[in-house]
Amino acid sequence: MVYIHNWDEFLQPYELTVQELKLKLEGIRAQYWKKNIHSPIESVRVRVKTINSIIDKSKRMELRLDEIGEKMHDIAGVRITCQFVEDIYSVVSLLKKRSDIEIVYERDYVTYPKESGYRSYHLHGYYNLETIDGTRKVLFEVQIRTMTMNVWATVEHSLNYKYEDEIPEAIRDKLIKAAEAAFNLDEQISQIRNEIREAQQQFILKKLSQFKGYDENR
Repeated sequence: MVYIHNWDEFLQPYELTVQELKLKLEGIRAQYWKKNIHSPIESVRVRVKTINSIIDKSKRMELRLDEIGEKMHDIAGVRITCQFVEDIYSVVSLLKKRSDIEIVYERDYVTYPKESGYRSYHLHGYYNLETIDGTRKVLFEVQIRTMTMNVWATVEHSLNYKYEDEIPEAIRDKLIKAAEAAFNLDEQISQIRNEIREAQQQFILKKLSQFKGYDENR
């Protein structure tokens, strides 16, 4: 149980957690690039909730201040964007295999979107943060989505803020249609990627065949 006597002290582990996760995830991306392999991670953004946001959410969740550290899962937030839908699941697999992360909850809003059209993959977990007082498990949230999904989610978030979560029905209908169009675009991009891969494979096989034929005639 964590009591909040000093907000700076309370938030420091979360700030350290997102800093370390950002560094490590960007390190993974760099390893892929170094090997000239497509990286499922396109970009990484992190944030720690402001004090006002934490207090407002604790009221909505009807949490006491001493419950915030245990029950509010998104004080530390990580957002990973990907180029392709299939990259999302590659990132999920990467995170589940890490020894410094313990995943405790997941929700696939990519395959099963919300009624609003929102798509993203959510993970909640504990990060093993090494401190001067020993290892501390810090609760955090990861959102993984394509760049197209991220654009849509950013617009929806802005509209919810503007209309105080009461978006007019006509605009909400347009958002749903836009979400469907965005996902169709993601699927088409993935199909094009697969077709390019197949064409490259055929090209390589053809070149190898020609090389072998030339070698046999010598």
